[in-house]
Amino acid sequence: MRNIYTPADIERITEATIGNPAEIAGMEPSRRARAYERRASFISSVGEQVASEVAGMRKPGQETVVFAGDGICGAYALEAALELMHRGGPLKVILFNIGGELLSADTRDARDRFVREGGRKVLQEVINPGPGCFEMPAMNAGTLVIDGIFGSEYRKPLRGGYQAVARSINESKATVVSIDLPSGMTTDLSVGMVNRNIIHADVTLTLIGPTLAFFMPENAELLGRWKVLAVPFDEEAMRHTRCTSRVLDSRGVRSVMPPRPQVVSKADLGEALIFAGSYGMLGAAVLATRAATRSGCGKVTCHGPRCGFFVMQSAVPSAMFTTDGADVDIQFFDNPRDCDGVAIGPGIGRSDATAAGLSTFLKSCYAAKKPLVLDADALNIISDRPELLDFIPPRSIITPHAGEFDRLFGAQNSHGTRTLMALEMAQRYKIVILLKGPKTLTVWPDGSILVNSSGTEALATAGSGDVLTGLIAGLMAQKIMPEIAAAIGAYIHGVAGRIAARTCGIQGTTAEDIADAIGPAIDTILNPRPTGAKTQAL
Repeated sequence: MRNIYTPADIERITEATIGNPAEIAGMEPSRRARAYERRASFISSVGEQVASEVAGMRKPGQETVVFAGDGICGAYALEAALELMHRGGPLKVILFNIGGELLSADTRDARDRFVREGGRKVLQEVINPGPGCFEMPAMNAGTLVIDGIFGSEYRKPLRGGYQAVARSINESKATVVSIDLPSGMTTDLSVGMVNRNIIHADVTLTLIGPTLAFFMPENAELLGRWKVLAVPFDEEAMRHTRCTSRVLDSRGVRSVMPPRPQVVSKADLGEALIFAGSYGMLGAAVLATRAATRSGCGKVTCHGPRCGFFVMQSAVPSAMFTTDGADVDIQFFDNPRDCDGVAIGPGIGRSDATAAGLSTFLKSCYAAKKPLVLDADALNIISDRPELLDFIPPRSIITPHAGEFDRLFGAQNSHGTRTLMALEMAQRYKIVILLKGPKTLTVWPDGSILVNSSGTEALATAGSGDVLTGLIAGLMAQKIMPEIAAAIGAYIHGVAGRIAARTCGIQGTTAEDIADAIGPAIDTILNPRPTGAKTQAL
């Protein structure tokens, strides 16, 4: 699994690699010289890699405009410009040194080296940004821009002339490559950013690795496609960094989901219990139950209203159906066979009788410390009765999309603030929050976050969430821990969506297709086919 770093991690690793400028300045001369040499070597390595990436994108004769700031990101940009100058091709370099005294030692050295090696003609050093002193270069859709104004070391919104520069670059429609981070973007999830005041990159070449901000939907248009450069960071600092957030991949899923033994019976594989459906919403019950039957558990029971009997027996004949006798909704919740995987919510409605029954069941499961999967109308009922939050059993999984989350915990102005709130609520209530979205996040009570990497736009279809709920319940039925079941359920769900889309197309994929693709998805994950392998006849 790929690590996701905090801003503090990045700062610590960077400092361990190239030192702290203030501390270096206080060293004795010989140590100071070696430290500056190490910084210069690192900056040169970053610049060379950026230039190599840009050269691979650049078309013959395409003009490249490099914007460099006064900090270390500007030094990276100047080193990249130096390498591109040696490779040839139209080049302009804009260095912002407002007032003439702002350049860091790194940037000043990079500028002097660029000038010494013949770059004076293409370098414009901006000291006075006022009218008549500086004009933005002409740029259009055919221009390639390297954004090295500010990186992750700059943690404030752009102001004044820098805002104007960002807007001008964005309006030019040029292809933009940002070094480290698009200028004006911060990695602080709680900061409200105005996107038009931030440079919009087509490609972001980050250094150590992504932060959680890279996975927020509101930042997708800022980052574009991102790639981690293979620059030589301090190995010990990297090794001793304990990341609490990671990107979940197929290898991670395989490590916690072993193949089924050859000698096994359905009794060994657990039973899932799905409380789902009401009059007019029996499709949700069908989808959740069908997904649970595809999950690998031994048995599945759906508990619903009497009106669902014939529908469920016809649509999911491999599952059992029980009812408490009410005609149109569920009024009594119980788990007489002590199933390990219990899901509540798809299509159950919000009648007073259903809400009362759910309230009683939640309190009994809370007392017994029996985790549940809560989704859809179960979450809507809880949002109507916030006191029920205190009775969600520890380690239960809730699976809200953004709207459901905001109804439960208060309106949020971005996915970043929603993620911070999810961290707080998961720890407060000791529950697992699976926050659905383009990059679904599984937030654990201990503060860990797993980012799902298998998502696809094919999942954006009615009933897809019901499929996920049934799948997670089926995984829990197999005695997979709730924290793990939520994360791998989201991953399998994404793979199933991709498989379904191959046959049905992204626009044509339905929740039924996703449910039916769960089995092939699990098989694909557990038994990856070697590249180039051919299927042999049995």
